[in-house]
Amino acid sequence: MKIDVSIVGATGYTGLELVKILFNHPQFNITYIANSEGDTTIDKLHPSLSSVIDMEVKKADAKEIAKVSKICFLALPHKTAMSFAKELLALDVKVVDLSADYRLELDTYEKHYCPHEDKENLPNSVYGLPEFYENEIKDAKLVANPGCYPTASLLALLPFVKYIEDKSNIFIDAKSGVSGAGKKLSNSTHFVTINDNIFAYNPMKHRHMPEITEKIKLIENKEFNINFVPHLIPVTRGMLVSVYTTLNQDIDAKSVLEEFYKDDEFIRVKDSCVDVKSTAGTNFCDIFVEQNGNAIFINSSIDNLLRGASSQAVVNANIMSGFEPSLGINKIAYVP
Repeated sequence: MKIDVSIVGATGYTGLELVKILFNHPQFNITYIANSEGDTTIDKLHPSLSSVIDMEVKKADAKEIAKVSKICFLALPHKTAMSFAKELLALDVKVVDLSADYRLELDTYEKHYCPHEDKENLPNSVYGLPEFYENEIKDAKLVANPGCYPTASLLALLPFVKYIEDKSNIFIDAKSGVSGAGKKLSNSTHFVTINDNIFAYNPMKHRHMPEITEKIKLIENKEFNINFVPHLIPVTRGMLVSVYTTLNQDIDAKSVLEEFYKDDEFIRVKDSCVDVKSTAGTNFCDIFVEQNGNAIFINSSIDNLLRGASSQAVVNANIMSGFEPSLGINKIAYVP
């Protein structure tokens, strides 16, 4: 029997990707789609879905969602998501939240975002990075889907943290396609600004830097000085991360990487530098590593809208539901 699911926040890019994945999913059935306004249909919101899906888009209502679905995907901005998740959880609806509201410990969240309005549920959330939290996700009622930058950065770095001294400087150079900035227009995402251009933004201050730092400490009990610099690049989708640091012992880095991820089907260890096109449209994370003495370079690539958001959210819902993680997840990249 299929499991009924709902999507709240259907207007944006991640909401669209959720609809596309779940519409074709063999075990999930979309019963409710909502945004902040309602009174439209999904094919009017996203004309690419014309003649494919014509479901009504309603104004979000937690009680109505609880009547028709067991799992709800929240593709909402931070702060908005937590107030809605709180209602859903009280109505016994499982939640996969794509915002930042449940990813961080309380002090870290309030320092970098806003006062938290759901302190009761925050400690029970599970960080939705399946390679490290699959067992916890199985029993979770609330999964905090990681951000795109932390996903690509953590998957690259975590296999090597045991070979890096505590308090070491780690430099992460990250580049994202414009869809990572969301659908709302801004000066930096204006065509004239981004076309034929590339630039850094919020260097050493981006909100995802504390997320990366915190998860390394929680997963591997190591503390580093993470120096994170994101860039916007003139492509629609894709994320490329380059990590630079120094090892404290001699290792064969590629062998370490291959052994670390030998049982993880969505990690591909590559023989040369990775690119964004080869992971576009998939849930894969491609990783390459190179050494120069004790200096190490780790290169990772993901689709920021999928592995960095929507397909990872569906993988988490699969695990919560007792399905294989890869059920309904595309593995064929958008190439050429």
